[in-house]
Amino acid sequence: MIKIICLGKLKENYLISFVEDYRKRVNKYHKINIIELKDENSLQIEEEKILKYIDDKDFIITLEIEGKNLPSEEFASLMEKTFISYGTIVFVIGSSLGLSDKIKKRSNYALSFSTMTFPHGVFRGLLLEQIYRAFKINNHESYHK
Repeated sequence: MIKIICLGKLKENYLISFVEDYRKRVNKYHKINIIELKDENSLQIEEEKILKYIDDKDFIITLEIEGKNLPSEEFASLMEKTFISYGTIVFVIGSSLGLSDKIKKRSNYALSFSTMTFPHGVFRGLLLEQIYRAFKINNHESYHK
C-alpha cells in the first residue's frame, strides 16, 4: 500500500481534479490512500496526528527541502526496492510549519523535489505524478519521456 499523509485540505477544484486524476492512475498499479489532516498552529499537534497513521513496519519517506533530489528513474528504483522489504510506503507532506524533528527522525528517507517552495496542492499532485511515473518506468511502459 501507498499512503500519502498531508496536512491541509484542497479547496481549489482544479487542484482536486489534478490530484484525483493521478490518484486514479496510481491506483491501477497499487492501492493508494491519501490522508488529509487539518493543519494546526503547532508542530507537536501535527506530529501527533501524523504518527496515528504510521505503523512501525512502514517505510516512511518525508518530503523535505533538505532531502535528497532524485531523477525519476532513481525514484522508481527506490520504490521498487522498498516494496520488496516493506508492505507500505508512507509519504509525509508537512504543513507550512514543516515537519517536527520526531517525524524527521522516524523517516527512512528524506526526499526533496526542489529547494523551491510549492503550494501544497500543487506539490501533492506532483508527488502523485512522480509515483505514477515510477510505476510506468518499473513496468517498462511508455510515458516517461
